[in-house]
Amino acid sequence: MAAGFISQLSTTEPAAGAASIRATRDPAWLRYTLLGAALLFLGLFLVVPLAAVFTEALRRGVGAYFAAFADADALAAIKLTFLAAAIAVPSNLVFGVAAAWAIAKFQFPGKSVLITLIDLPFAVSPVISGLVYVLLFGAQGWFGPWLQAHDLKIIFAVPGIVLATIFVTFPFVARELIPLMQAQGTDEELAALTLGASGWQTFWRVTLPNIKWGLLYGVILCNARAMGEFGAVSVVSGHIRGETNTIPLHVEILYNEYNFVAAFAVASLLALLALVTLGLKSLVEWRARQPVRT
Repeated sequence: MAAGFISQLSTTEPAAGAASIRATRDPAWLRYTLLGAALLFLGLFLVVPLAAVFTEALRRGVGAYFAAFADADALAAIKLTFLAAAIAVPSNLVFGVAAAWAIAKFQFPGKSVLITLIDLPFAVSPVISGLVYVLLFGAQGWFGPWLQAHDLKIIFAVPGIVLATIFVTFPFVARELIPLMQAQGTDEELAALTLGASGWQTFWRVTLPNIKWGLLYGVILCNARAMGEFGAVSVVSGHIRGETNTIPLHVEILYNEYNFVAAFAVASLLALLALVTLGLKSLVEWRARQPVRT
């Protein structure tokens, strides 16, 4: 009788386990429905528009496509976009590392205020941030008369575009590093200082290796936003062809002039940069998940 009871338990336990697994898993039809809805959404709002950009750009052939980039105004817009990004990204890298290090490693008055200010560009419309610079440095702004007296031009010139780009992109590096450095704590830095390392040695040999992948991730996001920024740059640029137009502004002008092939051709450059950014982002995320080799 005991043997029969044990045999019955051995047959019912796997069945109960399988039933519990089935009870905690979603039905197959629900999983496939959700997956299909996600793929449909991505197809309609990501893949189709992206394909439409390249289709329109190549509608008149490869020759017309590359001719759009040979235009002097297009080349000037491309150069200005890369120039603004080349200044904004390193500036935000330095600020982001310094701010994250101060917030994560030290206690000081005004710490919460600094965190709030870092998040400010996320809460303020880029157009509003551009208007703030116009109010500060425009001809009728607070510093406008002084700038005119010293023959300095910020608004409707390259400095204004760089300032607007820096403003809308400066949270990205800091916001990637702050939670990472807070999670890592200060034990390794304190140990290095106890063993006689200087502040710079501690940073270069302890802190920086621990945050390198998060830092690179923040730089990639910062660069993508810098190259694609439209609202703030549009307000401070003045839309001067060949001088203050970035790639997004140049695309807008071409489209408004019904030069659709050239507009989509230049827009495809931004699309390619976005795809490269996504690839680099995925690579950094994959590398950050790899176990540390000792």
